[in-house]
Amino acid sequence: MSPFLGGLSGRTAVVIGGTSGIGRVLALGLAAAGADVVASSRRVEQVESTAREIESLARRTLQVACDVCDRCSLENLLVKTLESLGKVDILVNCAGKIKRAPTVDFPEESWREILDINLTGTLRGCQIFGKHMLERGYGRIINIASLNTFVSLTEVAAYAASKAAVGALTRSLAVEWSSRGVLVNAIAPGVFRTPLNVDLLDNTNRGRELLARTPMGRFGRAEELVGAAVYLASDAASFTTGQILVVDGGFLASGVNQ
Repeated sequence: MSPFLGGLSGRTAVVIGGTSGIGRVLALGLAAAGADVVASSRRVEQVESTAREIESLARRTLQVACDVCDRCSLENLLVKTLESLGKVDILVNCAGKIKRAPTVDFPEESWREILDINLTGTLRGCQIFGKHMLERGYGRIINIASLNTFVSLTEVAAYAASKAAVGALTRSLAVEWSSRGVLVNAIAPGVFRTPLNVDLLDNTNRGRELLARTPMGRFGRAEELVGAAVYLASDAASFTTGQILVVDGGFLASGVNQ
């Protein structure tokens, strides 16, 4: 497949937070599009199982765990990938954490942890892998933003602050790095059904409100994010940088739906 049609043959991708939820789906989607993919996270057993799934698609991979709060582990991930696969063309920063609680007495420890994972963890990945990409003069970085990058959802202020900052970081790096061949964009998912949120979406007033605010009248399937990731990772997006691609079933466009 021509790279200008979204193919990723010959490319190497690293997906941090790529062994569960949306990250795992994106890792497998990049592999299906032709890339060799290293999906990493803290949980060794998930790293191993996701690697087997990638290998079943006839792609090369590695089994290397990492923690976005540990710079040394990310540096090790880069070193091991270069030793085995020779380069990193694509980085997806997908590790994240959310906690719902009233902001008035939200614990500072939890606030710092969420920002360290969601924002500073993204920065660490961009710095470590971005340096390699800048030296090569080529790279595609995809960060994971959120609806919270743009609008507020009640009682998740730490998550919202972190994701708004991920949007700003994405634009800042695009301005700094794009002339040197490294394009930095983000995907902002809408409301997607995952094993962790099924009960919330199906059995709470919050879930019913989220559905009512989505004009397509349904929640997203994680597989519906793969096309956006493949596009941003490919040379079809060679003049796209500093953008936050929203995949939300119309949520942000919504006003009154009935």
